Amino acid sequence: MNSKNGNFFSSPENPAGEQEIFETLFNGGDFSLERICTKKDYKEPGRWYDQEKDEWVLLLQGSAALEFEDGRQIRLETGDYVFIPARQKHRVAYTRGNPECIWLAIHGYFRVT
Repeated sequence: MNSKNGNFFSSPENPAGEQEIFETLFNGGDFSLERICTKKDYKEPGRWYDQEKDEWVLLLQGSAALEFEDGRQIRLETGDYVFIPARQKHRVAYTRGNPECIWLAIHGYFRVT
């Protein structure tokens, strides 16, 4: 296996001009590690995530809010994290920040303690 390195805070290539860029850094077995970059002042109307696996997400840069299907919102600032159980529908309500929001997401089957 070859080593892999990079800078987590560098802006990923975005030839299509997407507002949200997903980059899988590692995956194996029942987990994946993903970097998500979201442009500032982003809103995601109508698109719900309904994931098969649990997700633990950490906002490393920026300001954002997640919205859940039941209407709850969780506001996140740099350094905040949240655990989202599998099948809990959620979406990005908004992001704010200059520079863009950078997230670290781990998907898998977890046991919360």
